[in-house]
Amino acid sequence: MEWGSKGVLGNLMPCEEMLEVGHQRKKLRIAIAKESAPDETRVAMAPHSVGFLVNCGHEVFVEAGAGERTHFADQKYVDQGAIIEPVKSNIYACDVVVKVLPPNEEELSLMKGRQVLFSSYDVNLQPRQYIEKLMELKITAIGFEFYKDSHDDVYPIIQSFSEISGTTSILIAAEYLSNAHGGKGEMLGGISGISPTDVVILGAGTAAEYAARTAMGLGASVKVFDKSINRLRELQHRLGTKIFTSVLQPLVLLKALRSADVVVGALYENGRVRDYIVSEDSIKQMKPNSVIVDLCMNQGGCFETSEVTSLANPTFNKYGVVHYCVPNIPAKVSRTATYVLSNILGQIIIELGDTGGINQMVKENAGLRAGVYVYNGILTNEVIGNRLGLPSQDINLLLAAF
Repeated sequence: MEWGSKGVLGNLMPCEEMLEVGHQRKKLRIAIAKESAPDETRVAMAPHSVGFLVNCGHEVFVEAGAGERTHFADQKYVDQGAIIEPVKSNIYACDVVVKVLPPNEEELSLMKGRQVLFSSYDVNLQPRQYIEKLMELKITAIGFEFYKDSHDDVYPIIQSFSEISGTTSILIAAEYLSNAHGGKGEMLGGISGISPTDVVILGAGTAAEYAARTAMGLGASVKVFDKSINRLRELQHRLGTKIFTSVLQPLVLLKALRSADVVVGALYENGRVRDYIVSEDSIKQMKPNSVIVDLCMNQGGCFETSEVTSLANPTFNKYGVVHYCVPNIPAKVSRTATYVLSNILGQIIIELGDTGGINQMVKENAGLRAGVYVYNGILTNEVIGNRLGLPSQDINLLLAAF
């Protein structure tokens, strides 16, 4: 029994002792699935993170060949205590299934039900049948793009992938400005006696910031456009230097596009479907052999002329302008992207085991709760529900039932 400490009477009155109720740790069977999409080179977890999970008492099954395209041989996973599983159906029978892209129809059919799925979701690409199958199987699905850090109020996976995409976009543009792919033979940046490359960036978020940092580091002249003056001001502050910034005023943007060597589309709309930012007529007025890199293909693209391309065939030329419209640019640097996922997912899964299961963790972890779009077979993401015409429920109201 403890004694109160507030006031004279508090010192004399007994208080109830608060006994800590510990969680019952749960040993998990975790599967790292191989990506079946030909354009996806990433794997959800690197060997070092698998070793971390094994050391915490969990069983980890890695689908045979899952890390091949990221240059992680099966033996690397075995060395960290993983079990290599050649049978796909056994992978999708585990308690927790982790992969980069959402499961396809065949993979979903192998799931036994009442499991936890960690993957991306891709709001604009998944059909209604995908969600309906998750609901039928009573899966709890967590989307990378929805998961939030409870402490910093950021989307850590999306933020890290945006850093990768922003930086890589400038390196891609440099490739296509050079002679390597029939470009006009210019070096992106600037050297003494030669005018610097003119780079226009649409957006002022994380991807835009890292595109600007990379372009400026190479010596390019950078112009940034965004809808919000506050985001532009914050970007200036983060960059620590003055650059050209403007709200999206059509005449000012058109003037910048006409002189641009590179245009990076990085104006995200938080998962909402939106209209293009740059019209086809504006593209016609750009310089011959200039380069567009559209980082928003999962949302329909920033440019009216954008069309989805792949890593195998990443570009097309329209009106003399090179268009690079690959939706999964982080897969171009798959090892770096895999380390990003590993560092974040490893900690989440450890916490999942420590708290005793997904229901308890969803109750305690607001960031994970934000990432759940299907909970025990119930759709909990309103944006998805509105897009697909399916009813959704607030996850906070569901928690009392589980």
